Amino acid sequence: MHVLLLAIGSHGDVHPFVGIGAALRARGHQVSIVANPHFESLIRREDLRFVPLGTAESYRSLATNPDLWHPTRGFEVVFRLGLQPMLRPMYDIVAAENRPGETVVAGSSLALGARLAQEKLGLPLATVHLAPSVFRSVYQPPVLSGMTLPSWMPRPIQRFLWSAVDLLVIDRLTGGPLNAVRAELGLTPVRGILRDWWHSPQRVIGLFPDWYGPPQPDWPPQTRLTGFPLYDERGFEPLSEDLRRVLDEGEPPIAFTPGSAMWLGKKFFEASAEACRRMGRRGLLLTRHREHLPPSLPPGVVHVEYAPFSELLPRCAALVHHGGIGTTAQALACGVPQLIMPMGHDQFDNGARAVKLGVAKTIRLADYEPAQVADALTALLFSPETGRNAKAVAARFRDNDWLERTCELIEGLAETSTAAPA
Repeated sequence: MHVLLLAIGSHGDVHPFVGIGAALRARGHQVSIVANPHFESLIRREDLRFVPLGTAESYRSLATNPDLWHPTRGFEVVFRLGLQPMLRPMYDIVAAENRPGETVVAGSSLALGARLAQEKLGLPLATVHLAPSVFRSVYQPPVLSGMTLPSWMPRPIQRFLWSAVDLLVIDRLTGGPLNAVRAELGLTPVRGILRDWWHSPQRVIGLFPDWYGPPQPDWPPQTRLTGFPLYDERGFEPLSEDLRRVLDEGEPPIAFTPGSAMWLGKKFFEASAEACRRMGRRGLLLTRHREHLPPSLPPGVVHVEYAPFSELLPRCAALVHHGGIGTTAQALACGVPQLIMPMGHDQFDNGARAVKLGVAKTIRLADYEPAQVADALTALLFSPETGRNAKAVAARFRDNDWLERTCELIEGLAETSTAAPA
């Protein structure tokens, strides 16, 4: 079987598909991953076939756009600059890679070109969502940066408000470009694009467990949850000798990261370093962008370019981060308290779920100042309840067979029938 995986987004979006691709290849399948060339070396390192989409320059341009992390303008930036130019090229790649009767496709949330190819060509497709925030619900509404509906609000009112958002915002932004490509392909226009259409009618896979994002009655009925993907390049990027020496020298440090896609993290690291100095704690500043660091660091605070979280976090006292689903999941698996500073997209919802589990606190971006960070971390580190909760959540990962179940769901696409091509 030929499995075509479309990983659209940052490292946090690509890592899960590399892990899935490696597992499918080990199960005897031919695997191709469609992604930005920025991730070519990561994909080829797992002996997976790489298919380029876009350019590394376009990825960098999007990642360095300050509005990418604006709580309300972020989605528009992602669609207009990152997704809209890729709709037709994405479709063309899937069409060219498709071997009728042999190919099955699994694409991330933004792989809308693959959804077009499914509709036009009738090929088998699974939509893979990494976080529960992409599922709308009037039973347990997701926590979003621009619109959060309280669960006590009557459901008919919630449905009306969501319809208004579709009509006035989402479909107006996405409908024109998407329906223009649909017209080129001889397909009729669609509405409710992020309400219904972007979910594959055959299979939707949620890469998170039900104790983190319990399925709701109004989620797509074809949804199946597997579990958190914890692929983090372990084995390819081991802890360096210098880092091991730092970890061995004293009390567990606090790790800080604004996420792999955050290329504008100077203020974050300045405040983080100063918070460590005020607390008298050791700290690790994780970033591949040395230019984001302060000119000098306090004693005990060191820079780390990259380290697999599965190896690093068990040796840390806490993790301070942006709330990306991959980072959140790694911290949950390693049983460390979290201070989450959400900036956009799924991060507000992930932060709220971690707080509900009793393992985290959140802090607003505007409040990320040394004194506030130090106070929040002190409360986390000296809370016995937080420590107990973190260990209890980590214990839930002991029998984590998410990868096998995800592979089985993708393999099962070969046995499903699709709608006739348009």
